[in-house]
Amino acid sequence: MAWNLLFTSDIGLMSLFVIVFVIGMSIFFPRFIAKKMEEESTDKK
Repeated sequence: MAWNLLFTSDIGLMSLFVIVFVIGMSIFFPRFIAKKMEEESTDKK
């Protein structure tokens, strides 16, 4: 029942979108920040 509600109702789909978006941000931001830190450290040399 919970899976049906998650994938078929408007509120469920919005919740699913938010969950996927937050997981995506948790992957993107650390990689982005690490890349910028690496660029910053190579610029100083």
